[in-house]
Amino acid sequence: MSIHLSGWDDTIVALATPQGIGAIGVIRVSGKETFTILNQLFPSKDLNAQPSHTIQVGFLKEREQVLDEVVLSLFKAPRSYTGEDVIEISCHGSPFIQEQVIHAITKRGARLAKPGEFTQRAFLNGKLDLAQAESVADLIASNTEASRKTALHNMRGGFSSDLKQLREQLIRFSAMIELELDFSQEDVEFADRTALKQLIDELDGSTQQLIRSFSLGNVIRNGVQVAIIGKPNAGKSTLLNALLNENRAIVSDIAGTTRDTIEEIININGILFRLVDTAGIREHTSDIIEQIGVEKSLEKMNASDIVLYLFDVNETTVEELKAFEATLKAKNIQYLLVANKTDAANPDTIKTMDHGPWTIPISAKTNTGIDTLKQALTQKAISGDVNTEATIVTNARHYDALLKLSQSLTDVRNGMNDHVPGDLLALDIRQCLHYLGLITGEITNEDQLDFIFSKFCIGK
Repeated sequence: MSIHLSGWDDTIVALATPQGIGAIGVIRVSGKETFTILNQLFPSKDLNAQPSHTIQVGFLKEREQVLDEVVLSLFKAPRSYTGEDVIEISCHGSPFIQEQVIHAITKRGARLAKPGEFTQRAFLNGKLDLAQAESVADLIASNTEASRKTALHNMRGGFSSDLKQLREQLIRFSAMIELELDFSQEDVEFADRTALKQLIDELDGSTQQLIRSFSLGNVIRNGVQVAIIGKPNAGKSTLLNALLNENRAIVSDIAGTTRDTIEEIININGILFRLVDTAGIREHTSDIIEQIGVEKSLEKMNASDIVLYLFDVNETTVEELKAFEATLKAKNIQYLLVANKTDAANPDTIKTMDHGPWTIPISAKTNTGIDTLKQALTQKAISGDVNTEATIVTNARHYDALLKLSQSLTDVRNGMNDHVPGDLLALDIRQCLHYLGLITGEITNEDQLDFIFSKFCIGK
């Protein structure tokens, strides 16, 4: 599938490597004039005469001035990333050299590429569907093993393959129902309604599975915010330092040392956790600065994905603990109860606190139980193992389209139960195909594409 939009037949150029000084820089050129332009700057060979997927070494020259000695990687259409003629120029990593080369290319008719324009052209030329193209951006932005594997699975077409199967089966039944309309006077049915109902149930099951995966996908893509909450001097800053394995927060025996929130990121089993060390929560304080810190702590608690409630096992009663737990449950907040300072506690005291599966005994001071806490955090965040070989939805746009697809499948099922005419049933099936097409890009518009690809980096 390829999509043709006006204004996409020119030649573009951009730096594909990061800005700044480095060993080499890669400049990417794509479009129908690519070889014509580079031939004017690379006098040692006729690039048009060279085979695709070859490497050429020589000097780039602006008239008699040598710009740089470069390596040119040649990709002739359609066997390239964009589906167009592409040349990638590997030059020395001087920003001045890169600027001079790009200037020489634009002076001969190319223009600077917009963010994501190379990948957008790959989509328009049928090299990728829209779901695969968006996973390219996810792969570039991946910062954990889980996010890398998930993006790579989708970029290779895992998600698209699932959607293709759904779409092909729907199209087959839609064609049968459309055929019935041509013979409406003869009262015949070409589409087996029982088989169609079974198909709708199967499609809805697959759709619901993809919808449910979004909560995990959101964790993989964006990480989990964890607020460390507790009374003053419960050991919150000591715990933050223990989790990070470094002295990030100031620790003292003076209650109320932490006045403001401190945020740090930690990678646990491939999941990013944004840890927020908050000011100690107590009901009455005359210190205005501390009051502001307590208010911020409560804000962070309400905005977090998981609350890690840390308490001093030697000074907290079971009644206090259950009261705070009830508050978290009433607000539908995911939480872990962490009993700290167990190194100085009576074993019987620890047992009285062990009243639920999410109560973790630790000693932040001696690092006891920290690994167990990390495992509990991961389990709480993802509710099981991350199977990155399965399709996991990480894109909010895809999630929204899947929700609408689910509703349309329900409309088809209800229509069959109510024995609606074939023409109305066909409309509902077309609506299902519409939402599937929104994900893969078979149904799209130029404004939507510009918005999606504007979030890419320049050069990709």
